Amino acid sequence: MSVSAKDNTAAIPPSGPAQGEFARGWTILLAALLGTMCGASPVPYNTIGSFLKPLTEEFGWNVGDIQIGILMYGLTGCIMAPIVGGLADKYGTRRVGLLALAGFGLAFAATGLTSSLFMFYTMYFLMGLLGIGSTPVTWSRAVNLWFVRHRGLALGIMLVGTGIAAFILPSLTVFLIERYGWRVAYAVVALLPLLVAFPVVYAFLRDPGPGDVSGNGQDGLSANVRTGVPLNQVLRDRRFWIMILSFLMVSLAYGGFHTNLQNMIRLKGFSDEAGALIAGCVGLSIIVGRIGTGYLVDRFWAPMVALPLLSMPAFACMIFIGDAAPLPLIILAAVMLGFAAGAETDLIAYLSGRYFGMAYYGRIYGMLYAAFAAGSSFSPPLYGYVYASSGTYAPVLIAAALMFVGGGILLLGLGRYPTSFPVAAKR
Repeated sequence: MSVSAKDNTAAIPPSGPAQGEFARGWTILLAALLGTMCGASPVPYNTIGSFLKPLTEEFGWNVGDIQIGILMYGLTGCIMAPIVGGLADKYGTRRVGLLALAGFGLAFAATGLTSSLFMFYTMYFLMGLLGIGSTPVTWSRAVNLWFVRHRGLALGIMLVGTGIAAFILPSLTVFLIERYGWRVAYAVVALLPLLVAFPVVYAFLRDPGPGDVSGNGQDGLSANVRTGVPLNQVLRDRRFWIMILSFLMVSLAYGGFHTNLQNMIRLKGFSDEAGALIAGCVGLSIIVGRIGTGYLVDRFWAPMVALPLLSMPAFACMIFIGDAAPLPLIILAAVMLGFAAGAETDLIAYLSGRYFGMAYYGRIYGMLYAAFAAGSSFSPPLYGYVYASSGTYAPVLIAAALMFVGGGILLLGLGRYPTSFPVAAKR
């Protein structure tokens, strides 16, 4: 299906210079960045690796058992993402985001009270149920509305939050566990959404009003907000399903690699502290990948930008399959893994708006994010159980290498960007 300009369409509005967009929207971008950094997208994934050892020692759970918690969190988020996206479309980003930050922070803190595997799973279920609105499902909607010409770079800056979290959280969590115990660590990390992100989002985040972005229509609403492909057409569009399959494959390959990275490093003979520091390298490369991807997709066709970035972790898989990998190669593998993570979630947000418009963005992005969340949820226990049953990660790493490359190749089938979208009916 192609979308062409007709009488009932409005062209994508032009935007002013980059400095104009960033001058108007920098506080929005700051709030979205902190909401992303402290929300339910990076925090569970970047702390679970540090909790594997103390939970195993205290309760006797194996690596796969513990990471079922991530599956519970992710599947709940997968179901809730389109619903929360629709709520953000209807009620606005700020209201949904604030409620989600509060719910996620309280659920994460309560995980420190765990006394059984059932309770542990329940807490991660609640993180997904209450916290999915603190992920890019909501924050990217605000950024997409405020930024048009330099949307890719703005989304990349917003998603730097996940890289900062990936850099800080492994070492911070290990420090808290060693100094105060794993229960206190859960409570302290929970202060990030409650005391860091919540006040900033409350103070600064809002959706644009009349005159805030260029291209306003006669009704006072930005054409950027009011145009987009109707949902029934999106679900019949092959490009939507190409994105679904690509994001599912790459997230299935990536999620477990990330959460098991510290354990893989430990198996290579390095200490927990070294594993946390190397895992932090993933965070630094995510930051570079986010900004670099955002800069490039504003200038070049996004699927072509994505192919080399999403293929990089295939080499990381080969490095960890080897019996003896020196420290520089381990660090290189972590960096390549981060570049792919930096590209993928940036691309979900960018391609959603670029191919389907903004009128139904929350729901469309929510469905694409659901595919990403599903893959990311099944991946950690899959990696964990392969290791628990065979004593090696090699079989799942081979499959992951193929999925990284395959997911990048699939996006080449998206074709040219649409130049205009239908005007949405008033809701």
